[in-house]
Amino acid sequence: MIIVLQRVSKASVTIDKSIYSSIEKGFVALVGFQPDDNEEDLSFMVRKILRIRIFDDENGALNQSISDINGDILLVPNFTLAADTTRGNRPGFSTAMAPDTAKIMFEKFVDDVSSMHVNVASGLFGADMKVSLINDGPITISLASKK
Repeated sequence: MIIVLQRVSKASVTIDKSIYSSIEKGFVALVGFQPDDNEEDLSFMVRKILRIRIFDDENGALNQSISDINGDILLVPNFTLAADTTRGNRPGFSTAMAPDTAKIMFEKFVDDVSSMHVNVASGLFGADMKVSLINDGPITISLASKK
């Protein structure tokens, strides 16, 4: 499982020219799945994103988590994170989880994060989404559930 976190001052997902979801201060998590990802990976990543300290404390140090600041989370499915770029110039996607399984995993991930944090929004799996954000910092962190 691969996640790219971007700390934001605000963000939104637009589908068919209508805002589908939006958040204020918090982070956007682009979420990708690989074929061998499982429930253990989901649990690990839920804990990781809720505990990672990428928000400033009173001294300007990155010492606070999303939970500490009661920030918003926008979860966006993104299968391209699992792209194979080792050959040629066109990415291959055989290294991404099959869409039907990835959809189930993404929806479970959204449910799991929502059960532990109040302010959670998401994109729509399989939709053509336009993601707008104001990256705060900029702070962008890449996370993987496996080494």
